[in-house]
Amino acid sequence: MLLPRVRSAARRLGRDLPLACRGCSRHAGAKGLVLGIYSSEKDGGAAQLTSAGDAFDRLVSGRLRELVSICGPPLKKGKTRIFHGLHQDFPSVAVVGLGKKNAGINDQENWNEGKENIRAAVAAGCRQMQDLEIPCVEVDPCGDAQAAAEGAVLGLHEYNELKQKKKPVVTPQLHGSAESEAWQKGVLYAEGQNLAQYLMEAPANYITPIKFAEHIEQKLRSFGNVKVHIRPESWIVTQQMGAFLSVAKGSAEPPIFLEIHYSGGANASDHPLVFVGKGVTFDSGGISLKPSSGMDAMRADMGGAATVCSAIVTAAALNLPLNIIGLAPLCENMPSGKANKPGDVVRAKNGKTIQVDNTDAEGRLLLADALCYAHSFNARAIVNAATLTGAMDVALGSAATGVFTNSSWLWNHLYEASVVTGDRVWRMPLFQHYTKQVTDSPLADLSNIGKYSRAGGACTAAAFLKEFVTASHWAHLDIAGVMSNKDEVPYLRKGMAGRPTRTLVEFAARLSQDSHNTT
Repeated sequence: MLLPRVRSAARRLGRDLPLACRGCSRHAGAKGLVLGIYSSEKDGGAAQLTSAGDAFDRLVSGRLRELVSICGPPLKKGKTRIFHGLHQDFPSVAVVGLGKKNAGINDQENWNEGKENIRAAVAAGCRQMQDLEIPCVEVDPCGDAQAAAEGAVLGLHEYNELKQKKKPVVTPQLHGSAESEAWQKGVLYAEGQNLAQYLMEAPANYITPIKFAEHIEQKLRSFGNVKVHIRPESWIVTQQMGAFLSVAKGSAEPPIFLEIHYSGGANASDHPLVFVGKGVTFDSGGISLKPSSGMDAMRADMGGAATVCSAIVTAAALNLPLNIIGLAPLCENMPSGKANKPGDVVRAKNGKTIQVDNTDAEGRLLLADALCYAHSFNARAIVNAATLTGAMDVALGSAATGVFTNSSWLWNHLYEASVVTGDRVWRMPLFQHYTKQVTDSPLADLSNIGKYSRAGGACTAAAFLKEFVTASHWAHLDIAGVMSNKDEVPYLRKGMAGRPTRTLVEFAARLSQDSHNTT
């Protein structure tokens, strides 16, 4: 239902989509081809080419199938094999293993295994072409052009802005034209995640609070139904966001409150989906200083802001028929003579006082004020994302985003979206058990850490945020565990992951089709 809008959106994005919107005509004669092959359903049986693979095999008089059969054991999923000289239009052909043809939703893994297999296989094939310095690659849709496009565009993305030596630029495009709308939709989803990766990976001296806001504003400038407000420190003061300001005052970089209004709904008065993202562009820990080892990764502590803002950019490109508001409190957490001190008490926007027992638990202070402000929009649902706790990484690792929510309706939408995207979510508890641990403070209404220190740290952080929420449909996504990728997700390179941007986009798309009135 959304797909007819995609083509015009892609044209409008132009330069923002270099990997898939510019075609390969200028590289005529220098094309690669990525084709899929399924594993045999029976041990020892013959592998099966996709329909595009079959067509190419007929074009080369059966030589592709013959070479595949004699060049080693059957291809396992995610593995590739390169053949040269089969056809003059495609000097190099990569055959990629897709696994079982009938792979679908895996209830144990909580994702669509077929889609994940396609993403991983296509990414591997495109990277092989990049290694061969082939500038243009046509990609077999493999039965799911959106998943194939996501694999190609995500698999080729790499942050190399500041390097003199860069990998060759590879332009993937769809092989054939039968699924061009789905392909373009996949490109937009992947480019959204790549934008989040870019913001998270860039050094903190390049992505300061104001630079972050200006970058998002530039990405949204071409859309007539989007308004971007870059709120300065003076505005934050008038809003009485004392918790947010207490974190920002330790840095020489002034804070920014970024506010985005995307009006895609049929009526401007339609209740919006409100996204809130933690935007700490560098987190030293403040006076409660972090260890120096690994501190450089804290340039990505604005991952919540990066993912929700990138999701809104993608929603605008897709022209999703709903209203979305994005809120991102942006600042640094630094030690200085003006910084928060352990034991200080600050006052949030809703009047509640907070004892700052650990200045490295700063993200919840930003979110407290932003969540209070989010309630002024009569939201259909409020979803916040934050690289909030190391405890979330301990609990789930990089397998899934932890979701704390007071709404089963909201959880179902998030879960169903994650099954499709393969960027999974897992529901975590919001028990009163944890609330008691943050409301028992000697000096204030709340403490910014649980009184039992490390026990259930992700849960006590969520319980803290819940104290600033009155909405019936709210979800907190702790994305600390999925912040970066080593080798866990095969179609992402090592580095900042930009997760779960595609799940947020798919969630918004599904919400736009849900006529259920939740307010």
